[in-house]
Amino acid sequence: MTVRLTVAQALVRFLSVQYSERDGVRQRLIAGSLGIFGHGNVAGVGQALLQSELEDPKALPYILARNEQAMVHTAVAFARTRDRLQTYACTASVGPGSTNMVTGAALATINRLPVLILPSDVFATRVATPVLQELESFGAGDVSVNDAFRPVSKYFDRVWRPEQLPSALMNAMRVLTDPVETGAVTLALPQDVQAEAYDWPHELFAERTWYVARPLPEASIVDKAVDLLRTAQRPLIVAGGGVHYSGAEDALREFAERTGIPVSETQAGKGSLSYDHPQSVGAVGSTGTTAANALARDADLVIGIGTRYSDFTSASRTAFQNPQVKFLNINVARFDSTKHAGLPVVADAREALVSLGSALGEWSVDAKYTAAAQELTRNWNGTVDAVFRPSAERTAAEGLLTQGEVIGTVNELSAASDVVVCAAGSMPGDLHKLWRTRDPKGYHVEYGYSCMGYEIAGGLGVRLGAPDRDVFVLVGDGSYLMMSSELATAVQENIKIIVVLVQNHGFASIGALSESLGSQRFGTAYRKRTGDGRLDGDYLPVDLAANVRSFGVDVIDVHSRTDLEQAIRTAKAATGPIAIHVTTDPLIGGPDSDSWWDVPVSEVSELQTTQAAAASYEESKKAQRPYLSPAEGDS
Repeated sequence: MTVRLTVAQALVRFLSVQYSERDGVRQRLIAGSLGIFGHGNVAGVGQALLQSELEDPKALPYILARNEQAMVHTAVAFARTRDRLQTYACTASVGPGSTNMVTGAALATINRLPVLILPSDVFATRVATPVLQELESFGAGDVSVNDAFRPVSKYFDRVWRPEQLPSALMNAMRVLTDPVETGAVTLALPQDVQAEAYDWPHELFAERTWYVARPLPEASIVDKAVDLLRTAQRPLIVAGGGVHYSGAEDALREFAERTGIPVSETQAGKGSLSYDHPQSVGAVGSTGTTAANALARDADLVIGIGTRYSDFTSASRTAFQNPQVKFLNINVARFDSTKHAGLPVVADAREALVSLGSALGEWSVDAKYTAAAQELTRNWNGTVDAVFRPSAERTAAEGLLTQGEVIGTVNELSAASDVVVCAAGSMPGDLHKLWRTRDPKGYHVEYGYSCMGYEIAGGLGVRLGAPDRDVFVLVGDGSYLMMSSELATAVQENIKIIVVLVQNHGFASIGALSESLGSQRFGTAYRKRTGDGRLDGDYLPVDLAANVRSFGVDVIDVHSRTDLEQAIRTAKAATGPIAIHVTTDPLIGGPDSDSWWDVPVSEVSELQTTQAAAASYEESKKAQRPYLSPAEGDS
């Protein structure tokens, strides 16, 4: 038996009956679609989605987005919130509409998060080539701009003929539900093929469940890992995003409590332990706490759990300074498990921790080591307290709130189950070291791609994935001005997000980095051009609050801590999207992490500031290490 449908109609019908299942819990794999229509998809996927909505509005709900890159961010944030077990499909028109999604695809793949991308493509028949928005290749007739998705996708296919659709869809679902291979999946759809009819077998549209496995660690590798742990004197856990995606938070807590090993966290792994847990030492690396970084410097064994060891985590390979340091890496992906020449425990994080805990028995680290780690953390907490609530003298003298005060006030007045969302600028670094996470899902900072503009779109995805949680989107003026358009989507769908818009007149993070590299904050402040041709005049008179209001979003202007506290209470009580606008001092940063990040400095320069920065850079480079010591101590 067959049913006659267009390729787009078959695609939509197939996506609406796909499910994922892990630990016996089954859910829709493709929760809905996000899209913007144009001549490349309006008559294909657009028509199919309309037909589907008229038949059953819940089959594959459609959300109209405002920016193609942003809608991919929304899908990615949703997938992260749902522990990679659900995602959205994103459809865009041919040409710029589709290529606008390339950045979102890169972000998804870097962060190991599933998203289905459906870019429209040129005519398969080529009867009207070149069509509007088609970039012709002089050297190949089967190349289009959508080939740009290949290097940023975990799976790419182009459906030139209807007969190719079933195999393309099966491969797409396979990758989306594979914890190792997941990332952006791109199915390019030629616009004429989308509208082409074909007789499809009924079996293609039967409900299908994709099982997400929990790979078990190999017994012999567990034995080797136990040997490493038993001989370690100063072990340190680095908890990454894989802890969350595996749902391994309880297993990690039990393992840490049993062994006494301190737990540090990457950006993606923050919240693996509650901030006040005795074994929690907070963020590690370039934006870490002084407690975690002090322990990292002396650690003789680093146990990475679900981390890809980005340069921020390893402080550009300067964080771990013990000459005998070894690495034990628990990761579902062999690619990440072998980094730093570590012993690879290729397994699901939860299952690996349970196996290790059982094999270790009653072993634990020396109580003096645990006590020393806790003392370092107490000292750091005192630093955070001073940032969150600075002295009355400083407040009176400076006038403006600091970014740290804003973070602290939101942290203290938000509920434990609320979620903070951020992505780029100085805010993620401050959040990583300062934010006191009380719930495993309470922290959502995209720092794999650190993509400006992610925040508001990402906040929508988090709220869609966790509709019972309040979502605080912390965004600076630089990132806001890049992609504020999804506020219209928030109003359209009445998706409640609380946007805390921080005005600091430019790119604060890059400004500070520029200064540290001897470039004198050049080109990082939002200023007018003066008569001598330089961008060093007055600040731009951009009214960000008025801009937010133009979307139909209520805005609360804040001028003091008291104002901010009341604004947060008002926002918590709101039933739709709302914003808080606050100006902060751009020159007062967060506390130092006592760490480093490798950004090259000009080797030659006429500027004394650059010369000084270059000398400092060369000195810091001396601490970099290759991390090639065999994990088992062999030589």
